[in-house]
Amino acid sequence: MWGKWQVFGVKSACRWLDFSLLTFRLMNAPFTVSLLFVGFIAQIRFFLLQNRQGKTRLSKWYVPPPTGGNKDNGTQSYATADSTATDAEKARIESEVHRLVTSRDKKYTNFIEFNNYKLIYRRYAGLFFTIAVDMQDNELSYLESIHLFVELLDSYFANVCELDIVFNFNKVYMILDEYMLAGEIEETSKREILDRVKFLEKLD
Repeated sequence: MWGKWQVFGVKSACRWLDFSLLTFRLMNAPFTVSLLFVGFIAQIRFFLLQNRQGKTRLSKWYVPPPTGGNKDNGTQSYATADSTATDAEKARIESEVHRLVTSRDKKYTNFIEFNNYKLIYRRYAGLFFTIAVDMQDNELSYLESIHLFVELLDSYFANVCELDIVFNFNKVYMILDEYMLAGEIEETSKREILDRVKFLEKLD
């Protein structure tokens, strides 16, 4: 009956306790300290999977896209999650990301500074996997994270191709959700992730 929730329950409770304790300690701290803490929690901003033609096959946003903000005081506002402006900004960013990664020469690294964060991407056949993270995050660890996700897809679909992703996008999102949660890597064991996905399929 518990299944997945036993695993996630303990982890979520620990994270909530850590967050609550730190929030309590920062209650009397300056507002700027709280902002730094919030920026630290959300490591992964978004995860994209696009083909060479610019079609986005997977788009997962963990942090809403910035909408500009006040340049005079250096602040940056964020669109609400259900607004039309957010969807338009996401589409614009995804188009820009595709342009950058597909036109980049192979002699350069797979890391691109974009706005106020960093893009890490890998190409597999005609598909580009891109993760946006904070500037201070480790690029090589996210390169390996992308590769592990590709291995997960390959194991689940038995030699995955773009059509598998198009016609089984719900399964792809399910695998991603078991791998990344709230902008953080939740599990790194391929066997554990695939076992959870199979368990969830039995519940459908």
